[in-house]
Amino acid sequence: MGYSDKYPEATNTTTSETETFQEDPSLEHFTTMMKVLTHKRCVNCHPAGDRPLQGEDSHLHYFGVQRGKDNHGVAALKCNSCHQSENNNLSGVPGAPEWALAPIEMVWEGLSRVEIAKSMLNPDINGGRSLEETVKHLTEHKLVLWAFEPGVDANGTPREKPPVTKDDYIKAVKAWAAAGAVIPVE
Repeated sequence: MGYSDKYPEATNTTTSETETFQEDPSLEHFTTMMKVLTHKRCVNCHPAGDRPLQGEDSHLHYFGVQRGKDNHGVAALKCNSCHQSENNNLSGVPGAPEWALAPIEMVWEGLSRVEIAKSMLNPDINGGRSLEETVKHLTEHKLVLWAFEPGVDANGTPREKPPVTKDDYIKAVKAWAAAGAVIPVE
């Protein structure tokens, strides 16, 4: 079931399928932003189920780790048992402040970029955030920005970063929002 089936009441400004980037530059910003938000660094912590994904291949998290009631794991397997406030390059365990899964309402795994954008803008499922608060979360929250400094894996191999630089991503998010947070029709 897609986002629009689950939340048909969500309304957002959309553009026609024939509109080009030249006619609406906010679509270019949308595309740049979504290259990051659909990357494994983000989607691994926005899983469709109650188990986080990990690794370059987005496999289920080792050790049977589960979401838990507060999105921070279950007893003896809390996220912060292993994930600290920064990457541990000796063990390869990634870390950032407030390490946790996104709330189950913010599932991105399996969604299109349009469905992800609609969910981000829907205060009924995004934690009650306004557009301004969503932009702040996307561009300032240390766990979100961890994607651009993901450290190394247990073998010392650098983790893949999103295909957009942090500065370009932040500029794109802010420009997309300033232009009205247009979500294209796909």
